[in-house]
Amino acid sequence: MQPLNRLSTRFIVLENENVDTDQIIPARFLTSTSRIGLGQGLFADWRYDAEGAPYPDFVLNRPQAEGAEVLVVGRNFGCGSSREHAVWALLENGFRVVISTEIADIFRANALKNGMLAVLVPEAVHARLVEMGAGAIEVCVEEQSVRLEDGFEASFPIDPFARHCLINGVDELGFLLEQVDAIARYENVGGAAGTGATT
Repeated sequence: MQPLNRLSTRFIVLENENVDTDQIIPARFLTSTSRIGLGQGLFADWRYDAEGAPYPDFVLNRPQAEGAEVLVVGRNFGCGSSREHAVWALLENGFRVVISTEIADIFRANALKNGMLAVLVPEAVHARLVEMGAGAIEVCVEEQSVRLEDGFEASFPIDPFARHCLINGVDELGFLLEQVDAIARYENVGGAAGTGATT
């Protein structure tokens, strides 16, 4: 998994609230267990017409979306079914960070497992980003901060475990594998202590 610590990039805004995973990646694209190719289905019903032509006014189809790795979204993003494909589709489109005032718990868990940062910010910070619509941004996991090119800066909370995993590029399984030696030492000490015979 690719580490994520300091990211200097562009952001774009998708204001819609209560965007569920079926809107992020419609069910008809879930015919494969592979992550490859899911990016074309990202927001497909909003992004393309029935003939597959892109809607020019949709945010991902605008020139300002080029190279953006941060997506600012509306409240309750990623709700609905537990669909890891939603995170895969976003990642394949280049997004590494999602920012909102509220993100569904299951989506946040799936994001962490795949090296994506789901950032929760106060309403005032979110409103500022939405008002801008797009622009340069720096997100730092280690410092837990968001910075804009005009000098504006805000902090965000992050679970220490999630922070460790993102900075080091490991998922939950990778983290456990990092602890193999410590686990073995614990088991050996426990085993030795438990071998005494009782009468």
